[in-house]
Amino acid sequence: MTGIRSGSLVAAVLSLGLLAGCSGGAGNKPESFENFTAEQIYKRGEYELENSRRPKDAVQYFSEVERLYPYSEWAKRALIMQAYAYHRARDYEEARGAAQRFIDTYPGDADAAYAKYLLALSYYDQIDEVGRDQGLTFQALQALREVIEQYPDTEYARSAILKFDLAFDHLAAKEMEIGRYYLKRGHYTAAINRFRVVVEEFQTTSHTPEALMRLVEAYLALGLNDEAQTAGAILGHNFQSSPFYQDAHAQLRGRGLQAEARGDSWLTRVYRQVIQGKWL
Repeated sequence: MTGIRSGSLVAAVLSLGLLAGCSGGAGNKPESFENFTAEQIYKRGEYELENSRRPKDAVQYFSEVERLYPYSEWAKRALIMQAYAYHRARDYEEARGAAQRFIDTYPGDADAAYAKYLLALSYYDQIDEVGRDQGLTFQALQALREVIEQYPDTEYARSAILKFDLAFDHLAAKEMEIGRYYLKRGHYTAAINRFRVVVEEFQTTSHTPEALMRLVEAYLALGLNDEAQTAGAILGHNFQSSPFYQDAHAQLRGRGLQAEARGDSWLTRVYRQVIQGKWL
């Protein structure tokens, strides 16, 4: 048994070496891969993925499996590995293309959930900076939602839920960033519009307490005391231990005002719905 294992190991190593020779050098042609089985080419791709500093080096092997042995089990496995290798290389557009091809070709396969998750990650991993294009964030949210809804009992759905919340928080962060910009320059109405979006559309994110405090600040600057007091009341009821509430309370107290619902603004409606449970 030991001799058989040794012989198999030697054969595997030799095949990897020969495959490496096929792919290197300017004079070699893709046809040289035809001398090897789908499994040999695939395993060389795995080897490159694990040992090369350039994950895209593995893609050529996985692509050749798909070209030479179409619709085989190895071709199917090679396609999902192409998506993974491209993602490792941070070539997100190519990763999306390979993942989508897998979903279109093998929609009922067990790895379709992983392909869908990779596709979502290819958007999500590009939104780590708040200043980036928010279109990517919306696409990430849509793709993550599809993973959650289509594959609810998988580990990918559980991970997608966490990433969905983070991406949702990212959108709120962008609204806050723009709102602060306007507020600092005295464009109070424009700032209020941004903070309102956070309160009404992103109320479950970590940015809601600050948005309410900034609304107090902006409304006080405009002399709209009823709105400022109502924003303070919502903040105090939901986030009384937050430092943002302490700040808002100090601003109101400095004007001789209290945090209480007053008037009939959009904030009063939020107060009735969220705190009093009155939706009509």
